[in-house]
Amino acid sequence: MLNTKSLLPFAALALVCSLSWAADKKDAAADPAVKKSDSGICHEKGSASYGNTKKFTAFASVDECVKSGGKLPAGQPSAAVPAVPIVKKSDSGICHDAKSPSYERTKKFTEFKTIDECLKSGGKLPK
Repeated sequence: MLNTKSLLPFAALALVCSLSWAADKKDAAADPAVKKSDSGICHEKGSASYGNTKKFTAFASVDECVKSGGKLPAGQPSAAVPAVPIVKKSDSGICHDAKSPSYERTKKFTEFKTIDECLKSGGKLPK
């Protein structure tokens, strides 16, 4: 004969464990790999501000977040988003890559990924 009163504590414990497990699974699913805060900063899981970011848009990767208009935290470059040297086309139409003596001085510019893209847009090489 089965004594159901003696099984009651075990049944209660099993119920509590399953509810706790379900809550843990829900929390894990709710934590995206990257959170873009309302201020537009992309925080990776494990970063200092990730846990503090409560209002956010979820992304699967830093690259996705940055492509959506987000930016990396100041002073924290990510290995997931390689630094791509940009080409600056000055307001006067000159294309400056990182090797150009005027690159750092060029403050007003249109950004391009390559010299070829800059030239195709009507830019010219420095003399």
